[in-house]
Amino acid sequence: MKNTHIVVVDNGAATIKLGVVAGKAQVTAKFVAQIVQNAIVRSKGAKTTYVGHEIDTCRDFSSLHYRLPFEKGYLVDWDAQKAIWDDLFTDKYLGVAPSETSLLLTEPYFNLPNLQDVYDQFIFEEYEYRSYYRCTPASLVPYGSLFQGDGLPSPECMLVIDAGFSYTHVVPILNGSIIWQGVKRIDIGGKMLTNQLKELVSYRQWNMMDETYVINDVKESCCYVATNFKRDLETCRHNSKDNPIVREYILPDFSSESRGHVRASDEILDDSRQILHMNNERFSVPELLFRPDDIGLEQAGLAVTIAQSISVLPEDLQGLFWANIGLIGGTTKIPFFRDRLLDELRSLAPVDCEVCIYQSPDPVLEAFNGALSFARNPEFPDRVVTREDYLEMGSTACRRKFQDWKPVERESKGKEVLRGKGASRDKHEDEDEEELPPRKPGRGRGRGASGNHNRRRT
Repeated sequence: MKNTHIVVVDNGAATIKLGVVAGKAQVTAKFVAQIVQNAIVRSKGAKTTYVGHEIDTCRDFSSLHYRLPFEKGYLVDWDAQKAIWDDLFTDKYLGVAPSETSLLLTEPYFNLPNLQDVYDQFIFEEYEYRSYYRCTPASLVPYGSLFQGDGLPSPECMLVIDAGFSYTHVVPILNGSIIWQGVKRIDIGGKMLTNQLKELVSYRQWNMMDETYVINDVKESCCYVATNFKRDLETCRHNSKDNPIVREYILPDFSSESRGHVRASDEILDDSRQILHMNNERFSVPELLFRPDDIGLEQAGLAVTIAQSISVLPEDLQGLFWANIGLIGGTTKIPFFRDRLLDELRSLAPVDCEVCIYQSPDPVLEAFNGALSFARNPEFPDRVVTREDYLEMGSTACRRKFQDWKPVERESKGKEVLRGKGASRDKHEDEDEEELPPRKPGRGRGRGASGNHNRRRT
């Protein structure tokens, strides 16, 4: 396949991160990370509908109604997603024509087969891209710089914590491939934290149930993860109004286009401005990531989930996974998230294992930056499915070429089930193997017996 432009799209449930990479590997990104809201928003005040990137032109954020393409982590509202993509996948916005372009697109973890088929349909039939590659965000992290330091390449064993909008996933990766039997999910993400904060504030102070945009800004401005939850709770209990934890958030005044913000210590306010007092709400909401049972979810916290994920991995490699834990996703930006997680993991890890957590300067863009690097990789053209392949075989071409979490049925006489979609072989090879006598039991094909895993930076 000759050199073409590559459109990189990290299609998250909250935001879409996209950019364009020139066809030659030596050329850097054409432009970096256009971040677009993945939603259709209607303003009740202005009675205006904003689609995707048009939300940046909105001035009245009161009582916004959100229509989200993603629900519970999966893309289910394809009409809404198409409306957003229609504005993005154009010559005017990207500067390239889809018919002459390759696409790298992310999908949710454990994506359903029927939804994957719709992805393929839209890319090749609706937008007519020349070729494309579909994968999960964590699978792109090895190509990025999250684990790279002191001039060393990324480690062979890594554990990626992807705390996103809908869920939080723990994803072990070995030699660039996800170990799916070790992937764990916690049903808490940024959306649930925002909704929980809305309920607390509405019950204790102002009715903010329709103010998703405002409360999300309150969460990002005021909330933090408590490194000592009981101590902070006692501090708030003894003095509920005047303690070092309390913050005053000045609610926005959209009539004068005054945005909401945390009140400075010397700031003088007009009597007309409304104030939201943030006390133990600041740390009790992010605490759900570490104690989901506080709201009745029968799931382990993040630290225990990480330990459970590592426990099912090859025993001789577990120490390397403890030493290479990376954080991506917008929820990991909450202050002291890494400190609390590191403290809890040290008490769960074996005494002879080093626990090291790597945090990206911008966890929202970490998967996107890895995708940019992968798009420049010389092996990328060999990983894509072309439009000619799709027109010939349909979504079967994508199932055979893209790595996935479930077995795939081969279209052969015996309908042999393979372990991964990338493991497809020639039909004649399968028939030849059927004629061979049974093999003697031998060593497994596990990836645990690598000789250079002891290489580890301190």
